[in-house]
Amino acid sequence: MYKVLLYSRSIVFILLAFIAVPVMASQQTLLIVGDSLSAAYGVPTETAWVQLLRERLQNNGLGNWRVINASISGETTDGGVRRLPELLEKNSPSVVIIELGGNDGLRGFPPNVIKSNLATMVGHVQNAGARAILIGIQIPPNYGQRYTQMFADIFPALSASYNTALVPFFLDNIYDQKNLMQRDGIHPTAEAQPILLDNVWPVLKPLLQ
Repeated sequence: MYKVLLYSRSIVFILLAFIAVPVMASQQTLLIVGDSLSAAYGVPTETAWVQLLRERLQNNGLGNWRVINASISGETTDGGVRRLPELLEKNSPSVVIIELGGNDGLRGFPPNVIKSNLATMVGHVQNAGARAILIGIQIPPNYGQRYTQMFADIFPALSASYNTALVPFFLDNIYDQKNLMQRDGIHPTAEAQPILLDNVWPVLKPLLQ
């Protein structure tokens, strides 16, 4: 009788111990595949929008998300297509931010090629069971109205075709502010990094919760 009672108490103790331990959310991965706009070009790394994103995740109770920044200055959509499969296999992300196309546009690449490359990337992401976010970008008007419009149309068209989340214009409220752009007129300053994050956050946050 005593042994049975002692055994029962042990079982109860073990069950209470499991109940007392909080259930931790499993860690998930957010992968960012971008160019210099996401690679902290010309700004201190600790002020860059990706680092600010890590801090915001912690402050919003989303610390279970790990952010992998695979952005490279000068990267094109072609490079993204080649690198993405390995990045997906290595990191098993749940969400992938695709921030590419700007360098293609500045180099005058054909819009249909840019669109095809981005479509391939979105396809890889979705086939891997992850959710894609496209970051829209625009190029200066001196490339001609027809080309700049064709380029700008790539991102909403892909978003509609593949049912992906879309940030309409990454440099919104930044590109036309001199104090928020570096001297090259292409890259945002350190002061602009919080705005970059604010442009992404309303689209990203719902996918993380």
